[in-house]
Amino acid sequence: MHPYPGQANQEVSLPTPTIWPLVLALGISLMVAGLVTNIAIGLLGLLLTGISSIGWFRQVLPVEAHENVPVDVQMVQIVSSRTLMERLPTTAMHRKILPIETFQIMTGIRGGIAGGIAMTVPAALFSLLRYHSIWYAMNLLAAGGFVSWAGASNIFLSQFHLYGLLAAIVIHGLTSLLVGLLYGALLPMFPRHPIVTAGVTVPLLFTGIIHSALGIVSPILNERIDWFWFVLSQVAFGLVCGYVVNRHTKIRTPQFRALPFAIRAGIQSDQAAFPSQPTELADEKDTSR
Repeated sequence: MHPYPGQANQEVSLPTPTIWPLVLALGISLMVAGLVTNIAIGLLGLLLTGISSIGWFRQVLPVEAHENVPVDVQMVQIVSSRTLMERLPTTAMHRKILPIETFQIMTGIRGGIAGGIAMTVPAALFSLLRYHSIWYAMNLLAAGGFVSWAGASNIFLSQFHLYGLLAAIVIHGLTSLLVGLLYGALLPMFPRHPIVTAGVTVPLLFTGIIHSALGIVSPILNERIDWFWFVLSQVAFGLVCGYVVNRHTKIRTPQFRALPFAIRAGIQSDQAAFPSQPTELADEKDTSR
């Protein structure tokens, strides 16, 4: 016996449509609204809730009410709107994780230290040429960490302050180390002229990001910064940091060790170019001759 009567005759048994759930929802809503409006609205909601509950239960208990609905069987052809593309046979080199060689963490740290030292040269020149003091740029950087220095004068910032020296060393040192680690991770991904990328492209990108957020991070630095000298300092950091990082030997990642021996050994062969090319293609060539 079929579990649903009438299904064998191209019909399906479905629960009978009912309006009682909607009425129950309306009744509960009116009851809640009556708590903050008028008691009459709450009583109306209580009445609708009781009527809808009884009506809904009568459709479910003791036997669920069903009705047979005719089934219109149609063949639906699924057609994609995407443009089809022919792809080369998938090889073992498909969707590999890059880079296969990278730098050690200490390489980025060394590059950050060297770039941070080089960055202080344009900053010191700016302070000497503009304010006749090597401490101005340092104190201006440290002013972002001291609320009391927000309205400091140029004369105050041109003087030596021990707290300013310590704060500038911490801010500049941590930032240089973090950016150096970033350079160590980014440079292996640039196949050509990584020094140019590190010395020009990345500093300009960082300058744009800092220019948009400096007014929130350090208002006093945003008001008095000289962007020409700032970009010059960024370029000096990028060139020196990129040079130091690029001089170190790369280490091979597990991705490199997973490559076939022919590729790891640098052998120029068909196996190195297509290490896992299906043999069916070669068989088809032989049979076609």
